[in-house]
Amino acid sequence: MITDGRITGGCRCGALRYEAGGEPWNQTVCHCADCRGTTGAPMVGWITVRRAACRFTAGTPTWFRSSPRAQRAFCPTCGTHLAYVADDLPEEIDLTTASLDDPERFPPRDHVWVSRRLSWVALPAGLPAYPQARDGS
Repeated sequence: MITDGRITGGCRCGALRYEAGGEPWNQTVCHCADCRGTTGAPMVGWITVRRAACRFTAGTPTWFRSSPRAQRAFCPTCGTHLAYVADDLPEEIDLTTASLDDPERFPPRDHVWVSRRLSWVALPAGLPAYPQARDGS
């Protein structure tokens, strides 16, 4: 939900809440093994916002290093995966689209890491699909 220009969301049990300001970018679905492995889902939807414009308003997430280059946050009570921060992009934070109060507001604009996509996942027509990250890394 956007209230006064804010994007809001939280975990399934309600222990954690967050809000972010500004317009998100990188509205994407990621098919990489790290996203799949840390969530138990076949792919993960993300939006990216400025880290300085994002804050947790209730509860404290647990952060863990999910790879040598990134950290992820989840609810220590219910396990909902909420955020991702890459070491080389410290001013950005990715929020899981499904944890938003209004995920319909931010549909994906592309798919990344489709080279790692599970064979039974069909990609929708009309969206760009990148074999790796958008920049090829």
